[in-house]
Amino acid sequence: MADRPWAEELLARPAPERGAELTWLGQSSYVLRAAGATLLVDPFLTPRDDRLVPPADRPEAFAGVDAVLVTHEHYDHFDPDACRELASASPETPFAAPRPIIDQLTDLGIDAARIAPMQPRDRIDVGSATVTAVPACHAVHASDGYSLGEELSGGDVRFLGYVVEIGGVRVYHAGDTIDFDGLAEEVRAAGTEIALLPINGRLPEREAQDIVGNLGPEEAVELAAAAGARAVVPMHYDMFAANLGDVGRFAGHASTSHPELAVIVPARLRPLTVV
Repeated sequence: MADRPWAEELLARPAPERGAELTWLGQSSYVLRAAGATLLVDPFLTPRDDRLVPPADRPEAFAGVDAVLVTHEHYDHFDPDACRELASASPETPFAAPRPIIDQLTDLGIDAARIAPMQPRDRIDVGSATVTAVPACHAVHASDGYSLGEELSGGDVRFLGYVVEIGGVRVYHAGDTIDFDGLAEEVRAAGTEIALLPINGRLPEREAQDIVGNLGPEEAVELAAAAGARAVVPMHYDMFAANLGDVGRFAGHASTSHPELAVIVPARLRPLTVV
C-alpha cells in the first residue's frame, strides 16, 4: 500500500491543545493549525522547473482545510492550478484574497460566494481563528513602482498581509512587502506576537528581470522589533536561484541589534508549535 500523502498525515494529526502550530512549506507557504482551525496561506504547490524546493504535496491532499488565504497575485503566492485543485477537492473550503484579484479566483471556477474579498482591517472568523487584513507595499511588475496598488485597482489595496489569531497566538504573515510609513504601527495595533517576514530584499539587477523585491534581512528584523513582535521568522528566501535571501545576515542582525527578539528558523515540513 502506498504511503499516505504527507499533507493528509499532517492534517490528520491532532492540533496542539495549546498554542499554534506553524508548518512552513517553502517560500511563503504555511499551514497554521490550532484546536478548531486549520489555515493554508499562499499555497504554492505546482511543480516548476525553476523551483529549488519541490511542492510539499499535491493540492488535493490539503482537502478539508478551514480556509485558504491569498496575499496577492504573484504565482508563488496565488498559484492558480493549486487553488483550482484545492477548491475542487475541498468544496466547502472558503478562500480570502485582496478584493482587486477576486476575479482571478472566480475565473478558476471558484464560486464568488466562497471568497471573502479583503481590504486592510477587514476581519473574518475561520473556525476558532480570526483573520485581520493588513496592507502591504509591493508591485505587480517592478516597473510599476512599489505601492499599495491602489492606482491599479480603483482605489482598493491590492497587496495584503494577514494577522491570524489562532490558538491564543497572533501570527502576522506579511505576504510580500517592503517597509512603509505606518506598517509597523498597523502590525503592532493588531497585537502581533510572531512575525513571518520575507527577507529576500530588492536589488536593481533583480528588478531589471521584473523580480519585485521585499524586505531585506536587516529590514525584516527592524520591522518586527518596531511592531512589538516577540519572535520573527524568515520566509521567501529559498525557492528560486535568482531570488534568494540571507538567513545568516537576518539572524546575525537580530542577535546584535535586537537581542530581545527571538529568531525562529523553521525546517520545511516540520511542524513547530508556538505558545
